[in-house]
Amino acid sequence: MNDSAQGNKSLSGYEIIMAEIRNFVLREKNGKEEGVFTGHQPRQAALKAANRSKGTKSKPVELRLRERGTKKVHIFKGWKEVVAAPKNKPKWMPTKINKPNVKKVSIELLDKV
Repeated sequence: MNDSAQGNKSLSGYEIIMAEIRNFVLREKNGKEEGVFTGHQPRQAALKAANRSKGTKSKPVELRLRERGTKKVHIFKGWKEVVAAPKNKPKWMPTKINKPNVKKVSIELLDKV
């Protein structure tokens, strides 16, 4: 198998390994799974999930993300805030944007998926 098929690239004799994108399923306490969020790390997927949630800083929502193919459930508290867009924003971006925030609470291991 060549380097590009493995996701590795050569740059002047240095090998760059591309990080694998992982899939995380949003899971409710009762075990019902709904919605898939992708990211290199669980936190990246949690930020995407928090941006769609109705959580606020004063009342964050619990985000339970299970990585596909594993029994690990990453638990976060998440919320979003409406903030001013950066000064160097592109023209198409609105003046106010949603900024997601998450804090990792714990990791649970499931007996079965």
